[in-house]
Amino acid sequence: MTQTAHCIGFLIWPQTRPMTLALAEEALRVAQRVHPEVVYEARFLLAEPPADEAGWRLPGEPWAGRLEGCQKLFLLADEPPASVAPALASALKQLVRSGAQVGGLSAGVYPLAQLGLLDGYRVAVHWRWQDDFTERFPKAIATSHLFDWDRDRLSACGGLAVLDLLLAVLARDHGAELAGAVSEELVVERIREGGERQRIPLQNRIGSSHPKLTQAVLLMEANIEEPLTTDEIATHVCVSRRQLERIFKQYLNRVPSQYYLELRLNKARQLLMQTSKSIIQIGLSCGFSSGPHFSSAYRNFFGATPREDRNQRRSASPFEIAPAAAERG
Repeated sequence: MTQTAHCIGFLIWPQTRPMTLALAEEALRVAQRVHPEVVYEARFLLAEPPADEAGWRLPGEPWAGRLEGCQKLFLLADEPPASVAPALASALKQLVRSGAQVGGLSAGVYPLAQLGLLDGYRVAVHWRWQDDFTERFPKAIATSHLFDWDRDRLSACGGLAVLDLLLAVLARDHGAELAGAVSEELVVERIREGGERQRIPLQNRIGSSHPKLTQAVLLMEANIEEPLTTDEIATHVCVSRRQLERIFKQYLNRVPSQYYLELRLNKARQLLMQTSKSIIQIGLSCGFSSGPHFSSAYRNFFGATPREDRNQRRSASPFEIAPAAAERG
């Protein structure tokens, strides 16, 4: 007996990287190869006209005004799209009303959020967009999970989490045995749960598993707005100040105060690029006592003032953030 194909659509924005789409497509292709009774129809649609560029081109045809026919539709983007065309917005809302499941992969969550289709839903948002997404879409419940499946909304933060979400789709549609067979075929070490956190373990990020160093860095990350002194950190991790400085110098080639300052400045830069907070607000939230203090430290580290850096990066960005209110930095 011929199985009815389960249609999964992929609505793709320009500049989507091949890996994001390939991970999802490969999971479906392998599923059908290892279990021929599983029948998926993958449909590829372009959200916007393709750029006339040489080299690799996104698969698919421009969407033709209608999105009906897919049981699931994933929106794919690797940078947040600036807006959604009115006709496409109407078609997406109609698809949701028809009962289809919709999802966002990587920055594909942005168009759904812009249309209010994620209000009240958990949404897996890549860590580098967390601040921006939370500020722009307060009615959505942004998480730092690898992926989320909340009722009829699906989302994956990007990267390999796209494959994790598709394996979850296969498991729910056809059972855990199929998902396991696909992961084995793709040499995936293990099937990760959606609720797992995105960031890699701290010891991997700092290149050391020294317990006192790990404790100290965790303390720093938890106290950005009101920084601790080196003596306070040493006391909390039960070592002398001199010993703490030796550990940082040995493993990170910098003293604790320097590492802490760089941590706060990198957090400030992330907020500058992703939120509409004023420069002075960002400086204060990252532990700087005044605007001039923040501006001077920022310029010494990044080679530009916060205002210069924000303006330069925004002019090069494919999407806009709402103007900062009453910047006084």
